[in-house]
Amino acid sequence: MTQSDRDAPDTPDATDTLTPPVFDRSFQKQFINLLLWRRDVRRFRTDPIPRADIDDLIKEACLAPSVGNSQPWRFVKVNDPDRRQAIRDSFERANQQALNDYHGERARLYASLKLQGMDQAPVQLAVFADEETEAGMGLGRKTMPEMLDYSAVAAVQLLWLAARVKGIGVGWVSILEPETVLKALEVPSHWRLIAYLCIGYPEEDHVVPELVREGWQDRINPADLTLER
Repeated sequence: MTQSDRDAPDTPDATDTLTPPVFDRSFQKQFINLLLWRRDVRRFRTDPIPRADIDDLIKEACLAPSVGNSQPWRFVKVNDPDRRQAIRDSFERANQQALNDYHGERARLYASLKLQGMDQAPVQLAVFADEETEAGMGLGRKTMPEMLDYSAVAAVQLLWLAARVKGIGVGWVSILEPETVLKALEVPSHWRLIAYLCIGYPEEDHVVPELVREGWQDRINPADLTLER
């Protein structure tokens, strides 16, 4: 990133918002490539990520849509080694419990998978949904209160894509004990853990998901996931 890029405004000015942009065919192809090359990264280099880049990713994540414009996402930069270790220990316990659910060849394959990058990733970021937020004044949540969680997930997805644009990898660790993470990070009890993210430069890039490469699960044809009524 050049210095001029770094000095660019975070949000468009008034003249930029008068006319909507036109995303041409070239951009559309690049966007598809972005989606194809976004990967759940588990193998990181240990090079540090500039703090400004992480702050930019959080700003970009906050451009996500949210129910009632409630913006329920909350981010915790996990820097303390003891807190990181407590969460790493939680993974080990949860991972062993998950392994016990599999048998035979599937258990052997599960045990061979690398399912977290906490030992190498220089940045660890926990994302929560504030389930008692007053922002948005409850709009859109009367019959679907889980929309707060979905809104936070949308923020995670934007962060993931924004990171890939910058050549930064993100790995989502879901094999955790949520209550342990809340306790380790000393966050309010009404925050729900949405994602624990490992962030860093990937050792290598792949267009094929690791779980496909390792033989765990192939991609499903979208036509098989779509109904018409």
